[in-house]
Amino acid sequence: MPNSLETALADLFRLTDIQKQALSKIGIKTADDLLRYLPSRYTRASSIKAIKDISDGDTVAVEGKIISLEAKKTFQKRLRITEARIADQSGEITAVWFHQPYISKQLAKDDLVRLEGKVSVRNGKFFISNPVYEKIGQLFLAESVAGSFLPVYPATRGVSSRWLQFHILKTYEILRKLSDREAFMDPVPEEILARYNLPSLQTAIRAAHWPKTEKENEGARKRLAFDEIFFIQLSRMQERMRLEETASLPIPTDKKALDAFMASLPFSFTKTQEKVFKAITADISKKTPMARLLEGDVGSGKTVIAAGAVALATNAGFQATYMAPTEILARQHFDTFSKLLGTPFRKIGLLTSSEALVYPSKAFGGKPAHISKAQLFKWLESGEVAVLIGTHALLSEKVRFRHLAFIVVDEQHRFGVKQRMRLAKSKSRDHEYNPHFLSMTATPIPRTLALTVFGDLDLSVLDELPPGRSPIITEVLLKPKDRSWDFARSELEAGRQAYIICPRIDEGDDERKSVKKEYERMSKEIFPEFKSAMLHGKMTPRDKEKTLTDFRDNKIQILVATSVVEVGIDVPNATIMIVEGADRFGLAQLHQLRGRIGRGIHQSYFYAICESSAQTTLARLRALKNAKNGFELAERDLELRGPGELTGKNQWGLSDIGMEALKNIKMVEAARTEARSLLERDRELDIHPMLAKAVHQMQSGYHFE
Repeated sequence: MPNSLETALADLFRLTDIQKQALSKIGIKTADDLLRYLPSRYTRASSIKAIKDISDGDTVAVEGKIISLEAKKTFQKRLRITEARIADQSGEITAVWFHQPYISKQLAKDDLVRLEGKVSVRNGKFFISNPVYEKIGQLFLAESVAGSFLPVYPATRGVSSRWLQFHILKTYEILRKLSDREAFMDPVPEEILARYNLPSLQTAIRAAHWPKTEKENEGARKRLAFDEIFFIQLSRMQERMRLEETASLPIPTDKKALDAFMASLPFSFTKTQEKVFKAITADISKKTPMARLLEGDVGSGKTVIAAGAVALATNAGFQATYMAPTEILARQHFDTFSKLLGTPFRKIGLLTSSEALVYPSKAFGGKPAHISKAQLFKWLESGEVAVLIGTHALLSEKVRFRHLAFIVVDEQHRFGVKQRMRLAKSKSRDHEYNPHFLSMTATPIPRTLALTVFGDLDLSVLDELPPGRSPIITEVLLKPKDRSWDFARSELEAGRQAYIICPRIDEGDDERKSVKKEYERMSKEIFPEFKSAMLHGKMTPRDKEKTLTDFRDNKIQILVATSVVEVGIDVPNATIMIVEGADRFGLAQLHQLRGRIGRGIHQSYFYAICESSAQTTLARLRALKNAKNGFELAERDLELRGPGELTGKNQWGLSDIGMEALKNIKMVEAARTEARSLLERDRELDIHPMLAKAVHQMQSGYHFE
């Protein structure tokens, strides 16, 4: 017998395999999941009336079961009619269709239908002539929950909005008949609910689906949004508190080694870089592990800060590792770290799924050498390789260090919390120590999201570009785009280079531009006098690397690519980027793509070619043009169109209502305050078992990536 929100849906009602698959796809497995699947919009309940409440002359909609159905001819005029009697919980009404005998074959006794039409009275009985009808599969209205609004749910293949209406109501009714202590047990302490004037869980669920007023619905959604943010904050803060109870290998700030590193750089730190680097060096010198998120706009100099900290770690005799999201970026960082830190006494390693390298080579001192992965693993465990750079291949169980003291993860959200925890644990022979952890991202993240999803990390922000870099001039263009081609030609003739970005690799049935088609056009029609090349995800790592090397060396002037170039590629001579079908990319992607230019001393230009003239689309792209930096863009996008693609729920693991809550900084700060206060009194939530269970369930369902 179902008795709680944790009851599996299969124990509540029968589900087909298609329905099970559809529900699993949208994250619904239990009664709680189903009841927290909220409507995307509402219709006025007044449009559907109980039969007992209708009057002569009304134009109404009613829902009910067909209790009789007959096709016949009238006695006097011999008209062919179809007549049906429809009943709901309150009464009956007759529906009559004239000259439509086929309806008797389309409908059947016991079908559930919705009828819309004008009500008349004959012989003291109500009837509707020629109503519009719809078979609905299940009745919806129930007196216990009926309010002023009816829910309309986001449907997916296999479960319709109507199906969801019926089964959400059925689930609620089953649990409502049990005592509150059995079913709707509220995990959030009563004093917290009272402090923020939030409704109980049962009230919130009822009003979120079947509100009587807009204000009641607003309060219900606020409560359910608070739950999600509060549970996440508890989870993240628990992780942080547990981490603070562990020990790390303190990394001292050796002034001589630091001065040597700084002297090797071709530039000086900005004031912001100095401030952030000072905070990091202070953290890693402690006996408790650092856990910090470094958020910096594209080109703000995050990598060199990480390299400085890595230099201090290796100078102290420890090891460090750097995890990058793509092979291209990992190879680029390997080259950078090799130049900055590599010596015969401090080897730099590279590990990806396709290769293993070490720098410097014993045979060719100034170059890297390909080695077997087994050899790299051996040198890592002996400590001979001081720094290992790589992709998710670093997560392999074969990767073991001697004294791992410092971990850097670039674009952490691409890996997820579980993956970086795997990287931090069981990687070193010093099992009693936890490595210092630095996460870095150039993805624009609204402050509320950073405070929520990365609540276990201290936050540092780089909001200052290195000197000499000019803001990138951004233009949003509708077709035709001759202006962008003309400008690209002038830049190419001046010796610069260009990126052409397309949404897809191959041609499809739609009008989206493809890399292969555009490459043909560039090389044969538009810019035949310049060397063009392609770069996309289906190429082998070796081919990608050769193409990028040729582009860096200006052997290639035009690189036609997918968004594979969005992270980390550094070609200072590239000054122009044209993005085809820009409205098909998320703002975060466009911002990252734009960061591939403007990395040198020359003014750079970004053209977003928009295929849609919709005002909402243009407004979003104008935000890309007008925002001064990624942080401003993130906030503007959240304001303009909700969480959207910039901070999409699939990327971060949040529900729609959780993402909507991120617009409310006061709610996020309140949830954070309450979580900290509660954990200071009850670290493992022993006094709040229901809350502990809710947090555990949230942890198992969320990925934060």
